Amino acid sequence: MAPDWFHMDNYGFDRQWLRNPQRVQKFIERAHAPDERDIIMGDDSIFVGGGGPEYGDAQGLLLKYANRHGLIAGATGTGKTVTLQILAESFSALGVPVFLSDVKGDLSGLARAGSPSFKLHDAFTSRAETIGFAGYAYGAAPVTFWDLFGEDGHPVRTTVSDMGPLLLARLLELTDAQEGVLNIAFRMADEEGMALLDLKDLQALLVFVGESRKDLMLRYGNISTASIGAIQRRLLVLEGQGGDLLFGEPALELSDILRIDADGRGRISVLAGARLMQSPRLYATFLLWLLSELFETLPEVGDPDKPKLVFFFDEAHLLFDDAPKALVDKVEQVARLIRSKGVGVYFVTQNPEDVPEDILGQLGNRVQHALRAFTAKDQQALRRAAQNYRENPRFDTEDAIREVGVGEAVTSFLERKGVPGVAERTLIRPPATQLGPLSAADRAQVIATSPVAGKYETRIDRESAFEILQARAKAAAQEAEKAEAEEEASDLREREFRSARRYTGKGVGRSTSKTPSKRRGDTAAQAFAKSMARSLGTRAGTAIVRGVLGGLFKGR
Repeated sequence: MAPDWFHMDNYGFDRQWLRNPQRVQKFIERAHAPDERDIIMGDDSIFVGGGGPEYGDAQGLLLKYANRHGLIAGATGTGKTVTLQILAESFSALGVPVFLSDVKGDLSGLARAGSPSFKLHDAFTSRAETIGFAGYAYGAAPVTFWDLFGEDGHPVRTTVSDMGPLLLARLLELTDAQEGVLNIAFRMADEEGMALLDLKDLQALLVFVGESRKDLMLRYGNISTASIGAIQRRLLVLEGQGGDLLFGEPALELSDILRIDADGRGRISVLAGARLMQSPRLYATFLLWLLSELFETLPEVGDPDKPKLVFFFDEAHLLFDDAPKALVDKVEQVARLIRSKGVGVYFVTQNPEDVPEDILGQLGNRVQHALRAFTAKDQQALRRAAQNYRENPRFDTEDAIREVGVGEAVTSFLERKGVPGVAERTLIRPPATQLGPLSAADRAQVIATSPVAGKYETRIDRESAFEILQARAKAAAQEAEKAEAEEEASDLREREFRSARRYTGKGVGRSTSKTPSKRRGDTAAQAFAKSMARSLGTRAGTAIVRGVLGGLFKGR
């Protein structure tokens, strides 16, 4: 039994640690060696694995510094997914909601407990014994599945207005001139009081901007029809890739990803990314939007005892490949400032160099799995990665990163007062949840019993820019038809009056004969509109005429 002077409040021990006499004895022995590091796992930290010569020194992530962001890096097959999985389930167990993307489908296993029949069960239990993980047991985590396409999870949407012109321009790969036109369109929507909810709203608004460009140019500068056409073409491509499913209502409520269950566990929101990865810009833009929305919505909390949310960017290089500097600057700004909102952001990638240097400098907690140095370029990248760690006198960091096996990593976590920890070669603890994907039946069951089941499945299409502009064009077309009919009647009466005053019928046309196309009272706009109406008889032509008329007769 532990001595009476051991108090959990003072030392952060949990009962599992007190049941381990060897570890208690080790702590007593180290009490006189303040230079030695030994993180005591309790409710204020996450046990990540065992370090030291025999993997007996606990390595952990302190919750109060978990919002200082982090990096999980390593070559393919070195254990990044397992590290992400154990961090997610640990955050959840301590009451911290998690949002992550499941690129390969492997992380869906978080919703189900591991099994003793699993082929790696013996290896997991042996590893747990090696690192002194006495409390190791299987268990499922509370998971909510999301999917932009609504196939492998609840549909997740946002509105065009919420996305904003900057991220939308990034998604569409627009030039500066095209982005300028897009900004004008958003400004017009604000001034006209028109909501931009889905893609057809934006497409209709761009038509309106094109029709009104002569008036708008006096206020906003040049508006090129070529730029409008280029944006419309890119919107069509996005629609063909399924991007139209991203925009609409009901939009995602942030409270649904910040949910804490009745048992005190934070829910893990898993975004299905297997199909989404085929559209990397859509994937990256959505995640950046979500991060920006969290930054704008959450209140300032300073340095909380634990994060309000932990956000994992899997395949982080997709965020920055060919990204414009303005967007990278925005990510850096959000990464710098969102810490005070209580949000921790963790980038998961194969190489630390995939993350821009200014952002990499903000990542205080690091798990570096093995890097393969087969080429000169790889060797340089390995050397630079090693330089980001505090040196450990027991080993060379560069050699350690090269030599660690599967399930091992070189770790460095922020210690007391936010000081970067010394690099440590760490054996990562085994997961409590299932390693590998869920079956389709299990996934469907989790989706059906989720707290948000039925909330987002039915799409809503309320009045917005498309309906407003359509109604405006219809009213203008009807007004034009009415004016034309009145003019025809007026011309008929005038012809009959003139005919009645003649003494002979020579040269008098029939009252039903057509008059010249441009009459004395016609305006240029009316003549053009009527000419277009007569020449276009198809359904598509009628739609074009109505769009033109909507612009010409708006002020009537």
